[in-house]
Amino acid sequence: MSSPDRYICIHGHFYQPPRENPWLETVETQPSAAPYHDWNDRVTAECYAPNGAARIVNPENEIIRIMNNYSRISFNFGPTLLSWLQSDAPRVYRAILEADHASQKRFSGHGSAMAQAYNHMILPLASRRDKITQILWGIADFESRFGRRPEGMWLPETAVDTESLDLMAEQGLKFVVLAPNQCKRVRPIPSGEKPASADTGWKDTPHDSVTTTRAYDVKLPSGRSIAAFFYNGSCSRAIAFEGLLNRGEVFYDRLMDAFDAKSEAPQLVHVATDGESYGHHHRYGDMALAWMLEHVEQTGGARLTNYGEFLEKFPPQWEAMIEENTSWSCAHGVERWRSNCGCNTHPGWSQQWRAPLREALDWLRDSVAAYAQRASLSMGFDLDRARNGYIRVILDRNHQAAGETSSAATDFITEFISQARTPELRQAALKLMELERHALLMYTSCGWFFDEISGIETIQIIAYASRVLQLAAELFGPSAAELEEEFVQKLTTAQSNLPKEADGGQVYRKYILPMKVGLEQVAAHYAISSIFTSYPDDAAIFCYLVRREAYEMYSSGRARLIIGRGFVTSKITEESEMVVFAVLHLGDHNLTAAVKRWNTALEPTYAPLCDALQSAMTRADIAEVIRVVDRQFAEASAGGELQPAHTYSLTSLFQDEQRRILGLILTSTLSEVEASIAAIYETQASLLHFLSQSQLPKPQALLLAANFAVNAGLRHALDSEPVDAVEVRALLEVAEADKIELDRQELSYLAGTRMKQAMMAVLGNMGNTEHLENALTLARTLALFPFETRIWHAQNIWNETMQQTRVKKQTTDWMKQFMELGQQLHICAECLWSDENSVAI
Repeated sequence: MSSPDRYICIHGHFYQPPRENPWLETVETQPSAAPYHDWNDRVTAECYAPNGAARIVNPENEIIRIMNNYSRISFNFGPTLLSWLQSDAPRVYRAILEADHASQKRFSGHGSAMAQAYNHMILPLASRRDKITQILWGIADFESRFGRRPEGMWLPETAVDTESLDLMAEQGLKFVVLAPNQCKRVRPIPSGEKPASADTGWKDTPHDSVTTTRAYDVKLPSGRSIAAFFYNGSCSRAIAFEGLLNRGEVFYDRLMDAFDAKSEAPQLVHVATDGESYGHHHRYGDMALAWMLEHVEQTGGARLTNYGEFLEKFPPQWEAMIEENTSWSCAHGVERWRSNCGCNTHPGWSQQWRAPLREALDWLRDSVAAYAQRASLSMGFDLDRARNGYIRVILDRNHQAAGETSSAATDFITEFISQARTPELRQAALKLMELERHALLMYTSCGWFFDEISGIETIQIIAYASRVLQLAAELFGPSAAELEEEFVQKLTTAQSNLPKEADGGQVYRKYILPMKVGLEQVAAHYAISSIFTSYPDDAAIFCYLVRREAYEMYSSGRARLIIGRGFVTSKITEESEMVVFAVLHLGDHNLTAAVKRWNTALEPTYAPLCDALQSAMTRADIAEVIRVVDRQFAEASAGGELQPAHTYSLTSLFQDEQRRILGLILTSTLSEVEASIAAIYETQASLLHFLSQSQLPKPQALLLAANFAVNAGLRHALDSEPVDAVEVRALLEVAEADKIELDRQELSYLAGTRMKQAMMAVLGNMGNTEHLENALTLARTLALFPFETRIWHAQNIWNETMQQTRVKKQTTDWMKQFMELGQQLHICAECLWSDENSVAI
């Protein structure tokens, strides 16, 4: 039996900054996250997914249970992260939603998910207008995903001020979670309806000295109130920074020791940390958490709960005053997000850039707000009301095909901007809303958190500001177009710590300007990539649609010429443009393209253009092809003079496609290089074996050849279909004998991917002996690697397959092999078979 008065609650704040390119609405490759595509992808693999299917193991390190940690803790996910998970990691996303549903059954109808202010803006530093939108969008996003009203809301960085709490309480939110240092004073709730402002009975709370085992009532100026839970600071710090997650037993003991043995009142021991502590910051932290949660439930020394349940069972008997403008991650309050407060991880570096960056963004926000307000008045709608309702469009970006409009956008326009009856006014209204959205995103807190203005998080928020400037110029004309120059000038006062980066102005020119995209650049990307990709007539290019109306290809030897035309449409703003394009590819990376706006008046010139280019290609007159393209794609200047056509190359492609196409181009070259190095190694392999066995020094050149050849051979063997298990074994034996250093990260990633694919084949073809035997052979082979391979996904799929066999009975021989496969994957197959509570993701 658990103690009726002792409760434990673990809160995880799961969050990544929005990483989407503001012009493409997708996350591009981030090399620092390798071997993963980007940091969202990597942290998901290391944390978000493992916590949805956390392992509990026996002394032999075999999995005996898989459980969804989210269903037993309190948690919040950043809305922008959930949006990414929904599209890019749907199984993980589903596990999070299912956990909230399961927690309602476990915790007296109270779901464990909390809402979050939308894009992690530091609310005490925000305008009242922005605070309202952040709260409303956070609530709306939560409701759309979890299907219920949130009871609590996570404040980004727990940064708090009274106005924000009052606005939250106005929306019916019941509680917040704060750090103990954010409590200014406490007192028992006065009897006799005394006003909250009365001075009697208050006790000041020195840093971290507040009693954290109870809920507090915070009275607000409006007469409303909101409950505050001040988490246990010492235990939370131990989780984040002191290795408490190294062992589940130590984790459990530390939490139990936090109870006051002398108190007879109900007690809540609760901690709050970044959720990424459980697996990303601390490897296997998800397993330590799972073990601790399981142990609490089994031993009965306390009960697991969440904040909503505890608040209902034990309403506040004390009230508190908050320490204004404080946070959990800055000893100086909220200065980390506006000044050189001294919080950094690079001794000697200055964060002087923080203040001018915020000042530049504040100036931009206020400048475009005046334009936006005038525009909304001219269109006859309430800008703030429309902005607060725009979240419904953000949550539903669905477009059926090129040229079709979003039903969510149509409903939004009908309700909030009914005078936007023409396509032009509709596009202007959507652009205005996008300007407002990016003006919020540019305040995402991560832009100030780290040490350097040229860091990826700060570049990200400056990119949002650039998108604001672009939209303002398109909407409001020349006077708004001049804002960019002044904004960049203001950034020059934000000094970098790196001499090569200079200041924020150079950061803008170096990193942001190359990111900017218009419809013409999208058309160029489409045209170039169509050389290497077969597109349908209606193609999606990130957040754009291309409807092809004409497309011709002419060849001459290795040279290829493409000419085409079509409509490029933004799925976000619905702006559309007809373009004509031409691409000349001479082989390898030698490629040039031109794009030009098109209209029906130019229709008669299209056929002659095609004829001229076809004729030149037939004669293999590449010079004439270039002259025709230059002539036809030249643009008239303001003075009427023709300017040379602006050309594009492979470097004009968006990052992911650029890497893919360069990979295709380099394939044959790399194959030749690999073959040459492999030949060198094979010729000298016996000498290398002799030197290894004799423990004699090995020439560096020979070692380089061996390392390259063996690692390449292993990659090819794992890439083959089916996996060449014999070759893998042989190469691993060579690597061990000759002391060859294996590329652990890449090989582990590739091996795990192949094991996942093999298990998917088993799941999709249950009862098929061939697929099962292939998976079993691969699992036996991967067990030979001298390092851990990434078989986490494969283990989950095995568990999912096992659960299906409960319904779809299999033959004895198939089941025997299947159970052996589980053992090869380090699963106690009999344990999971008997545990119907185990989950799969």
